[in-house]
Amino acid sequence: MGSVAAALQERGFKVTGSDENVYPPMSIFLEKKGIALKEGYRAENIPADADVVVIGNAIKRGNSVVTGTHGKTTTTALLAWIMEKAGRKPGYLIGGLPKNLGQGARLNDSKYFVIEGDEYDSAFFDKRSKFLHYLPELLIVNNIEFDHADIFNDLDEIKLSFRRLLNIVPQNGMVLVNGDDPRCVEVARDCLAQMIEVGFSKNCAQRIRDVTYSAGGSRFKLGEGTFEIPLIGEFNVRNAAMAAIAARFYDVSKTKIDNAFKSFSGIARRQEVRGEARGVKVIDDFGHHPTAIAHTLQALRHRYRGHRLWAVFEPRSNTTRRAVFQQQLPDALKLADGVFIAQVAKLEQIPEEERLNPEAVVNAIAKAGPPAFYEQNADAIVDRIVPMLRPKDIVAVFSNGGFDNIHEKLLERLKELQPLRSYKG
Repeated sequence: MGSVAAALQERGFKVTGSDENVYPPMSIFLEKKGIALKEGYRAENIPADADVVVIGNAIKRGNSVVTGTHGKTTTTALLAWIMEKAGRKPGYLIGGLPKNLGQGARLNDSKYFVIEGDEYDSAFFDKRSKFLHYLPELLIVNNIEFDHADIFNDLDEIKLSFRRLLNIVPQNGMVLVNGDDPRCVEVARDCLAQMIEVGFSKNCAQRIRDVTYSAGGSRFKLGEGTFEIPLIGEFNVRNAAMAAIAARFYDVSKTKIDNAFKSFSGIARRQEVRGEARGVKVIDDFGHHPTAIAHTLQALRHRYRGHRLWAVFEPRSNTTRRAVFQQQLPDALKLADGVFIAQVAKLEQIPEEERLNPEAVVNAIAKAGPPAFYEQNADAIVDRIVPMLRPKDIVAVFSNGGFDNIHEKLLERLKELQPLRSYKG
């Protein structure tokens, strides 16, 4: 919603917004754009002369006021950047801040518009998935997993929403699906539009081959061409392959796709290095679903070979605060060399019997081998982890919120210390 607000302001509208928690990088972006931010959902935050009030899906029925503020974002940003570098000047709406583009939304008169969509509902008065309001000519389905336990009862309900989305794509359109994900293949089986499976599996019409990783990125073959991207990990390779095939649908040459890939700077809060102090790198990542966390940790292993890798996780999303991923989270987080988990955010909103048990997650990880710790908040985690850190360590922070500015707190505490003792290995 912050990206939409900035795009509307560029078109001459006066825009204000309210949110319960406004945190970087979006808060800084909006402040630079001169958009007034107010804390809390209160009636007095709405200007008396407002012509339009936009209700975000965080608002519950009965609230007195409104405005709102999983590689979907990377794929969307890659495709938008390809189209931009190819001179197509696309409009776009991306659920993050792409560094190349400088903002997450642009509204213009181009016939190309690249939009990120997901299956979450639209508002308290419209429980349909948001993406059902879009009319895509080309659709990319990256993956289908259970998420959003606050609005979906099971995976079948999510599949139904995706089937409805696929039915919207016209017969002369194009659907690209993750051929490595059986759920995607199943859902797209009866799609009326042309459908192409993309992935590493032998069944994929567009098969990704000969992948190699280095500290600076990934290299892979797709069809007769070889591509390079400054991103790490299997999931990012697939994201890039999806974007490349989508761009070819619109007759963008391989040379222009190559130029866009090589100059792609990434997304804020996606494996983003927030700083380094005493030889320790602190990385911020938006990952909150176990699969996303596991993929990011695997990618960081490729990028920082031989380094110790710590994972710090805040259960904050509507799904990870619940016990839905009680078994999957340990399997994802144990890929790190050490793990810290914070208290479940907004405990009072989740019935005790439905809450994630972070202590049980920590115990399961510790039984698997890596040291694991449960602490109540960011300050307690910083106090506990800093004495354990050594030069060359990587600390990856996973949260879909601000996490009480833990990244800066950790960096500041490290800067205050005497030089950390080095180690071999």
